[in-house]
Amino acid sequence: MKPTDINDPNYFHKVVDCQWACPAHTPVPEYIRLITEKRYTDAYMVNWHSNVFPGILGRTCDRPCEPACRRGRVEEEPVAICRLKRVAADYKSDIKDRLPSIPKKKNGKHIALIGAGPASLTVARDLLPLGYKITLFEKDHLSGGAMRTQIPRFRLPMEVLDEELNYILNMGIDKVFNNEIKSMEELINQNYDAIFVGTGAPLGKRLELPGFEEAKENIHIGIEWLANVAFEHTDSIGKRVIVLGGGNTAMDCCRTSKRLGGEHVTVAVRSGFDEMKASPWEIEDAINEDIPIVNFHVPKRYILKDSKLVGMEFEKVRKEFDKKGKRLLVPTGEEPVIIPCDDVLCAIGQENSFPWIERDLGIEFDQWELPILDKKTFQSTHKKVFFGGDSALGPDNIITAVAHGHDAALSIHLFCNDTDIEERPSPLTSLQSQKMGIHQWSYENDISNDVRYAVPHADKAKTLNDINLEVELGFDEDLAFNETMRCLNCDIQTVFTDKLCIECDACVDICPTDCITFTANADENQLRNNLLAPATNNEQDIYVSGILPTERIMAKNEDLCLHCGLCAERCPTSAWDMRKYLYNTPKAANA
Repeated sequence: MKPTDINDPNYFHKVVDCQWACPAHTPVPEYIRLITEKRYTDAYMVNWHSNVFPGILGRTCDRPCEPACRRGRVEEEPVAICRLKRVAADYKSDIKDRLPSIPKKKNGKHIALIGAGPASLTVARDLLPLGYKITLFEKDHLSGGAMRTQIPRFRLPMEVLDEELNYILNMGIDKVFNNEIKSMEELINQNYDAIFVGTGAPLGKRLELPGFEEAKENIHIGIEWLANVAFEHTDSIGKRVIVLGGGNTAMDCCRTSKRLGGEHVTVAVRSGFDEMKASPWEIEDAINEDIPIVNFHVPKRYILKDSKLVGMEFEKVRKEFDKKGKRLLVPTGEEPVIIPCDDVLCAIGQENSFPWIERDLGIEFDQWELPILDKKTFQSTHKKVFFGGDSALGPDNIITAVAHGHDAALSIHLFCNDTDIEERPSPLTSLQSQKMGIHQWSYENDISNDVRYAVPHADKAKTLNDINLEVELGFDEDLAFNETMRCLNCDIQTVFTDKLCIECDACVDICPTDCITFTANADENQLRNNLLAPATNNEQDIYVSGILPTERIMAKNEDLCLHCGLCAERCPTSAWDMRKYLYNTPKAANA
C-alpha cells in the first residue's frame, strides 16, 4: 500500500466516527471537552455553527452519531452525545453578542424561502450575514415547521423552540406568515435571485379499510393531529385509542394521546419490534408510560356499532423469507384480534406534495413526485430553484434538514455570484499537537470503562397529566461531567513520523488493542489480514507509513485505536504525536 496521505481532509474526518456520521458534521469531541471544562457557551457555539439548533436537537435528534461512537466498541453503550448537546444549551450564558453581525447595506441579491422549518432557517442563518435580503413565506402563523407541529411540548418545551428559532428570525428576515404559496410560477415571476423550497413532507397517509367512510370522523392522520394539538385546536381524544405505525410519529401520537384523555392507548405495528423505525429510546419512553405495543398485527377493517367506531380487526402474521431473501408477512391462521377503540391515529408514513408547483416551469419530478436534484448542490432542474429537508429527498430528520440547508445556502451563494456551484470550497481543517511536555497531553486520555449515565426523568404521575411538562430533565453539571469523561477524544489523532522511528516496537507492546503492527508491506487485503489485530472493517482505513530502515512499514488499524496516547507516551523518539484534528464543513461564508 502507498503511505497514507493525512493531508486528505476526509482521512482523519472518517476516524472521528461520531462527526463523520452526523449529517451536519458537528465536531462532537471538541464540544464535549468544552463541557468538561464547564465552557458551556463555547460548546453551544461550536454546535450552533454546525447544527444550528443545539437545544432543540439536544432533545429530539435521531442521534446518528451515537451508533458510530467508538465507546460502543469497548462496552455496551455509546457516549450520550445528544444529551450532552442539551447540556451546552441548558447551561450556556446569553449568546446574542456572539451571533454574526448582519450588514445594513445589502448585497443586492434577494432570496425567497418557502416554509419556515429547519432547512429554510439554516439557509437564512448562512446567507443573512453575507448581506442577502431574505423573504420567508410560511403558511402557519408561527415558524419551526415539523419542529413545532410534530414534536410534542413534553419532549421540546416551547421556550426552547422559540429561543433558538428567534436567534435566526431576529437577524432581519422579512417574515410573511399565514401565507401559503399556491403558485411557483407567480413566485418565479417576482424575480427573486433564487428560491429555496423547505416545505417538508406535509401529507400524512390514511388507511382506508372497510368501515372507513362511516368512521372517518374518528380516524385521524397522525401528523395533522399532532399539529392541531400543537396549535391548541385539539385538546382531547377518546378513552380508547389505537395508533397505527411503528415510527417516531407513532410514539409521539401515543404519548400525546395518553396526556389528552386516552386511558387505554395501544400501538399496533405490522412488522416485528426489530423492524420498527422509531428510535429505541422513543419506544422505551412509550413503554415506560405503560403503552402496549403489539407487533405482527395487520389491520383489516374498522368495526362499527350503530355507525360509530368501536374497534379494529387485525390479522396476526409472522415473518418469513422467500428464496430471494425478501421478507414476507404470512398469516398465522389464528383468530382475528379485535382491539376496542374510540379513535384511531394513522402514523404510517408521510408524502411530499407539490400541487402548487406547475409542471411546465422546468422543475422536473421523479416517479415518487420528488424533485429531481443534484444531491450535492440541491439545485433542481430549474437553476434558480433549490430544495432541502424532507421536501428534497423525502421524510428524514431535523439534523439532515440542517445539513441540506448548509449545502443549499452554499449553492445559492455561489449561484448568485456566477460561480460554478459544483466547485465547492474545501473544508476548514487544523491539526495541532496536544503536547504539554515530552509525554504529557492537553486532554484527558483515560480509557477505563464506565457505564453510560442515565438521564433523570420527571415524575410520571405529573408528566402524564400535563402535556407541557418536559419528561426528560437533562443532566445536571455533575452527571454531565461524568458522561463527558466517557468520550475517547477520537479527534485527537495519532500522527506518525517515520523518519523518527527506530522500530523498537515499544508502541506495539503498550497498545491496549493491538492496533499497531510493524510488518512487510502488501496489497490492502493481505495487509489487513497481516495485522496483529486484523482490520476487518473495510469502511475504516488503515494508517500506513513510508518504508522504514528494516524495509518494514508501520500499519495501524484505525478502527480499533482508542486514541489513548499510550503509544506516544511510550515512544522514546517522539515518532508518535497526539494532534487534535478539527474539521468544519464548508459554509457559504467560506466561499
